Amino acid sequence: MNDTIKLDRALGLWSVVLFGLAYMTPMIVFGTFGALATASQGTTAMAYLVAAAAILLTAISYGVMARVYPVAGSAYTYARRSINPSVGFLVGWAVLLDYFFLPMVIWLIGAAYLSAAFPAVPTWVWIIGFIMVTTLVNVIGIAFANRVNVILMLVQLAVLVVFLVLAARYVIALNGPGGLVSVTPFFKTGVPFSASVAGAAIAAYSFLGFDAVSTLTEETRDARRTMPKAILIVALAGGLIFIVSAYLTQLAHPGADFASVDTAASEIAKAIGGDLFVTIFLATLVVAQFTSGLAAQASVGRLLYAMGRDTVLPASFFGSLHPKWHTPILNLILVGVVGLAALTMDVTTSTSFINFGAFLAFTAVNVSVIALYLRRDQQVHPLGMLIGLIIPALAAVCDLFLLWNLDGNAKVLGLIWLAVGVVYLAYLTSFFQSAPPEMDFAE
Repeated sequence: MNDTIKLDRALGLWSVVLFGLAYMTPMIVFGTFGALATASQGTTAMAYLVAAAAILLTAISYGVMARVYPVAGSAYTYARRSINPSVGFLVGWAVLLDYFFLPMVIWLIGAAYLSAAFPAVPTWVWIIGFIMVTTLVNVIGIAFANRVNVILMLVQLAVLVVFLVLAARYVIALNGPGGLVSVTPFFKTGVPFSASVAGAAIAAYSFLGFDAVSTLTEETRDARRTMPKAILIVALAGGLIFIVSAYLTQLAHPGADFASVDTAASEIAKAIGGDLFVTIFLATLVVAQFTSGLAAQASVGRLLYAMGRDTVLPASFFGSLHPKWHTPILNLILVGVVGLAALTMDVTTSTSFINFGAFLAFTAVNVSVIALYLRRDQQVHPLGMLIGLIIPALAAVCDLFLLWNLDGNAKVLGLIWLAVGVVYLAYLTSFFQSAPPEMDFAE
């Protein structure tokens, strides 16, 4: 390979924004609605508002770091270069937990809705089916999925808009036009704010992907100016979509009583639009989950391959490619095996596992900004105390507060995972006598 070949900087602002929104999968607001409504005790709009506030503060820090280090790698690279190589390794290790569990959650949500539509088929059949088909496609290649990504994004947005219009019509039919104006999706008598915060810890899952646009830094024109704008726009647009969707859906179904928490949105879709709409809604959601699962599993395989190639993980296993298909087949199979854990989990617990690593990564990015500001970095210090210190400090506190409000099992697993990472880091660095291997995300 010619070492002088570089990635083409062909992407503009709105191309990057579209990628970020597609990665977030807007319809995920419905996939997790039941779990979120239960945790927040019927205040889903407030839960999303709290999560959006924390994410927007963190998005400012991501924008700063993308300007300072316009390279791929995101939180791992930022922490490694701004704080310490070992801290960067542990941030990457924490993010790896997200990557491992993300396909599992996607498959779990898709299987839950299919199981509700076809109750005679056990949920485990759908989960195993998702894993087998997705793994097979990823092993062979997913070029065809990339071709329909934009079309699927538009279909998702269209179905989402129809859902919200039907929900608004349903509310008006029940309570008149005035029923569309209510504070109950934000505040309810007898529901403590702590419930909304617990919901926000789950709602943050919907925002995963706002930071993924940073991986396109080396393919974006004028990345130092474009990337900060794109990150903030994706976070703002996602927050607006999620808050409005949660608000109208909660008005259409006040409270948190569902036949099945994991498939609550399907129940609401049938109430507001009848059998035809619920069929369209279900089909769109399942297809979105399938293509999202393809991308998520492929991303994990790519990350593990990068770690194996750069000797962060054993190269003989993680750094190998299939001789015919040129895909990291062993990594993809491993992710599929991990996905079998979905057989014993629900949506609430599984999303919490993912958010543990995400909140740690978000915190690390905020601390990276603070570290550069305190070192009087030539690009960060001139931004002033508000951007360089106050906002990232407030964002870090918010991220850690949401992490603290995660499911207890998620916190235990996350801490165990971090402990394993520390032990592995000690092994790689001869008990911290040398720097850990550095991953190259640019290839």
